[in-house]
Amino acid sequence: MKLKTTLLALAAVGVLAGVAGCAEKKPEKTRIAMVVKNLGNGFFDAAHTGADEAAKQLGDVEVIYTGPTTPSAEGQIEIINSLISQKVDAIVISANDPNALVPIAKKAMQRGIKVVSFDSGLAPEGRQMQLNPSNAQLIGEKQIQMAADEIGGAGEIAILSASAQATNQNIWIGVMKKVLEKPEYSKIKLVATVYGDDQSDKSYREAIGLLRSHPDLKAIIAPTTVGIVAASKAVADEHLVGKVYVTGLGLPSEMAGHVKSGAVKEFAIWNPIDLGYAATYAADQFVKGKVEAKPGASVSVGRLGSVTLDANREAALGPPFTYNADNVDKFAKLF
Repeated sequence: MKLKTTLLALAAVGVLAGVAGCAEKKPEKTRIAMVVKNLGNGFFDAAHTGADEAAKQLGDVEVIYTGPTTPSAEGQIEIINSLISQKVDAIVISANDPNALVPIAKKAMQRGIKVVSFDSGLAPEGRQMQLNPSNAQLIGEKQIQMAADEIGGAGEIAILSASAQATNQNIWIGVMKKVLEKPEYSKIKLVATVYGDDQSDKSYREAIGLLRSHPDLKAIIAPTTVGIVAASKAVADEHLVGKVYVTGLGLPSEMAGHVKSGAVKEFAIWNPIDLGYAATYAADQFVKGKVEAKPGASVSVGRLGSVTLDANREAALGPPFTYNADNVDKFAKLF
C-alpha cells in the first residue's frame, strides 16, 4: 500500500511539473520574412538592420531575411513558395516584378499570411499595403534638380536604371521626364535611358556605353544604389571626372569615395534602416489584427509615427535626403 501511495505521489508530481512546464513555455514568436530583391545589396542589408530593430522593440517577432542571389521574379517566387510551406506569419517584400509575383502572393494571403511590399511594390491585389520610401513626385523632382545644379542647368543627361520591369524605377523615371518639361529645365536634354538590371558589371558596361555614345553628356542619373556606384566608377575610369557628373540614389557608405573623387557632387536616399524598420513594424500590425487593409487606415510604424493608406493602400514614409561632401562621412558610418 505504501508503495502504491508513493507511486501515485510521484505521478502527481510529474503531472504538476508538466503543467508548470507548459505554463512557463513562452509563446511562439511572430515570424516575419523579409524577401529582398537580391542578397548582397547594401541597401537591403541596411533594411535588414531596421527589421531586426523593429523585432527587438516588439519583443515577440522573429525576422527571416532572405532573397535570391540575382534579382529575378522567378527567384522570389521560389522563396515565397518555401515560406508558405514554413507557415510564416507575414512576408515583407521588395518586388522584382509587380505583376509576376501576384499569384504566389495571393496564395500566401489565402493561407493567412500577411503580405506587405516595400520599396518596389506589388500590384494591389497581391498585398495588404505598399510602403513607399518617399513620394514619387518628390523623388523625381529631387534627382532632376540635383543633376541640373551639377551641370549649370544646361546640357545632355542620361538615366541608368535597374531592370526595365522595376516598379519604383519606372515611376520615378516617368516623373523625371515630366519635370524636364518645365520651363526652368528647357536647356536640359535627356538623350538615353538604359538598364543595368541592378547588377554591378552590367550597370558598369551600360554606363561606359553612355559615355562613349554621347561625347557631350554632362550627367548620369542613376535611381538605383547599384547603378550609381557603377556609373561613378565608369566616369573615373574614363577620366571624365569634372566633365560628367553622376547623381541619383545611393548609399553613403558606398558613395563617400566617389564624392571625394569629384565624380559625384551630391546624391540622395531615404534611410533604408528606417524603411526596413517601418515595413516590419507595419507587417506585425496586420498579423496582430491591429489594422485593416483599407484606404484611409492609419498604420503604426513605431518610432516613426504612423502612415495613412491611400486609395491603392499605399503609404509614403518620407522625403529623400541629400548627401554631399559636408555630411557623407557621418552617414557612411551608419549605412
